[in-house]
This record gives sequence, structure tokens and C-alpha cells, in this order.
Amino acid sequence: MQKDFKKANRPDMKKTDTYDGVGVRNLLAKKIQVGGVTFDPASPPKPLVIRRGLGLVTASAIDGQLVHEAKKNLFETRATITPGGDYLLMFPDGSHYGGKKDKVNTMIAYRSSDKGKTWTGPRVAFDIDYSQHGFIPLIPRGSERIYAFGTQPIASKREGGENCPIGFRHSDDDGHTWSEATLIRPKNNPGFLGMSVMRMCETDVGTWLLGSHEARWTLTPKAPVVTRAYVLRSDDRGKTWTVHPKPRPSGWYLEKFERMDEPCPISLGGEKVMVFIRTCEGHLWETRSDDDGCTWSEPKPTVLIHPDAPPMLFQHPDGKTLVAFHHNRHSGSHFKQTDRSEIWVSLSVDQGTTWSEPRFVFANALAATSRSPWHDHQCSYIDAFSDGPDMHIFVPHRWRRALHLHIKANEMEKLPTKAELIQGVGL
Repeated sequence: MQKDFKKANRPDMKKTDTYDGVGVRNLLAKKIQVGGVTFDPASPPKPLVIRRGLGLVTASAIDGQLVHEAKKNLFETRATITPGGDYLLMFPDGSHYGGKKDKVNTMIAYRSSDKGKTWTGPRVAFDIDYSQHGFIPLIPRGSERIYAFGTQPIASKREGGENCPIGFRHSDDDGHTWSEATLIRPKNNPGFLGMSVMRMCETDVGTWLLGSHEARWTLTPKAPVVTRAYVLRSDDRGKTWTVHPKPRPSGWYLEKFERMDEPCPISLGGEKVMVFIRTCEGHLWETRSDDDGCTWSEPKPTVLIHPDAPPMLFQHPDGKTLVAFHHNRHSGSHFKQTDRSEIWVSLSVDQGTTWSEPRFVFANALAATSRSPWHDHQCSYIDAFSDGPDMHIFVPHRWRRALHLHIKANEMEKLPTKAELIQGVGL
């Protein structure tokens, strides 16, 4: 199976170029825009660097490598540090499962035993007869077992284009082999169907919290797609589950848009939890629980500017600071893909009550290939974890290229602000 995933070997390509599958090289854009500032890639603002091999413009503190380039597409990249100390990166390679009942992708894995300097793979992670959506890793506290949670697009159990059972596999050999999938049947909603691809968390009390949302295609002028957001909760290590805030279809949503998607929970210590939620409103929204996920506050907007795109919320290596990667741009229209081309970061030292000024991390630097805006500008759905003083970032760039980036965590508060970018181009 590994043979099927080798990268194209084209003798006419420069080492810094990568084949994009439609007969052209991944060339730099003639003009790049970051934070409203437009510049020629030959002369980026002083705080920025063109990383041609990555296809990105980055702050100087960011570097990395291309790990995998798909023949067709790849989707949500997710990674974890295994109990044995390896980095394990997994993602679906092929087509997206949405709307397709046949098997159209394969979950593949890369592994690094030297903290991301080199990677081995690709390998087939799950040899199964249906597609995958994404890998949500969980290693319970005090355990050497790795869980792989996520959407299970089993053809006979699906509803509509994307609603499927949510389930999990486990590995007791550091992620080399995996069990069969266990499907989650919540006590208060046994037939729950939805999709889950965002990071989950374990609270200090030992409760597991997993975000999910459902989508219903009503095809009405007001709301062609209706979505509702939920949290699945287990206080007995996955044996039983409950759906919150209420059983389907009574999830969280914004009335104006009839939507809320992709909730991402993070533990704040003790029984405190915060969930970031994707919305169409122009900001990330949040809901909180002070009782280990049993009850939740009414969702409200954060100050973090974000289009209709997923939350990307992580723990800083210091264990106290929250790290929110966000796009920091919203054009005012629903699902405009150009808004996903930039990644900024804001930090919070008070459990998300206040956030620092956004600082620029990276943006797409490649020219549009006319495949579709959904591909051309894609820098969203990033994953990250900390290891010692470093943050490691994984990007499904243009839904084709799996990138591994890294930065010293203490450098994040020194990344350039929008004002510094403007100053750098002399405006």
C-alpha cells in the first residue's frame, strides 16, 4: 500500500517546486496580501520571509517542511506525541467523504522519531472498507493507549451528505496497529449522527469531551444548510456518553444564520472547560462549563476575528496560556475562501477572558491554479501541539500538501502585528 502514496518524481521540476496534479508547478503568486498589505514576493516586508519550498510567506521565526503531497487531495492533518515519544501524523488521502458513499480515501500515517526533523511514511493507518474524515487523537492521562476518534462514514448508517456515527479506535502499540471502531451511542440520544474532526480534551477530573455538529440540507433561500453544534461527554473513559446541551436536533446555533459548526473543547483546569465554535458571524464564539461539562453557558462571541472556518485552539507549553490561531479577516460574506489564506495567533493568560493583539504567523504564497478557491487559498484546519519549548503546527495546505511547521513558543509574542507589517512596506 505504501507504493500508492509515493510523491511524484518529475525530472523537470526544481527542488523547490512541487507538482500540483494539473500540469503546472506550484508557482509563487505575483502579488501576496497579508493583513490588507499587498507586496511583491521578491520584496516582502522586513518581518516576513518567503518559504518557497513550503508555498508560504511566514514570520521569520517560523520554518518547516513539506511532509506529503497528495496525488489528488488530502484533508484534516492531525498529529500527536505517542506514548513512546514519536510524532504521529495522520490524515485522509483521496477525496472528501462528504456526499460519497463509496470508499474514496484512505487514512494514512507518517511517523517521526527525531522530533519532526525527518518523517517515515506514508503507511496505511486503518485498512478498512469505508472512507475517513479525520484523526482526533486522545491519550488519557496515565495511559499508554492512543485513541483515534472521528466521523465514521459507514454507508449503511449515514444520513444525508455528511451525518454519520461518531466513533473511536484504540492502539496499544504506539499507533502501529488499531482496533476495530466502537460507535458512540449516547444514553440520551442513541441514534446520534453528525461529524467530528476537531480536537477533543480530557478534563482534570478525567472526563472526555468531544465536539460534533450535524448538517441538514433544507435548500431554502434563508438557510440552504442548517447546522447544530454539540458536545459528547463521557465520564467513564468512553464506556457511556451523553449529548450536550440537549439531544439532537436541539444543539447550539445562531438564529440569524441557522448555523454553528465544529465545536472545539479545551480544559481550563479542574472542572472548567471552554468550547470554541465556528460561526458565520465574523468571530469565533465560545461557551463555558464550570461543572465538568454537565451544564453550559449561552454561546457568545469572542473578540477573535474569524470567517466561517474552524476553531484552532491549543495549550501553550507553559500549561497556562491559551493559543488561538485564527484567520483575523472576515469579508462579510459567507464561506469566502480567500479569508482562509492567512493564519494569525492571539494568546490569553486569563483562560480566554481577554486576548492579545493578533500577530502574523503565515499565509499562502502560491498562485491560484483555477482549480477552485476552496483549494487555492486553503490554510485552515491546522493542528498543533507543544513539545518542550516548541510549538509544532500541521497544515493541510491547499487540501493537497501536508506541512509541518515549528516555532519556539516564546517567539509567538514577538511575531509581527498588522501595524508592523504596514511599517515594513513603508505605508
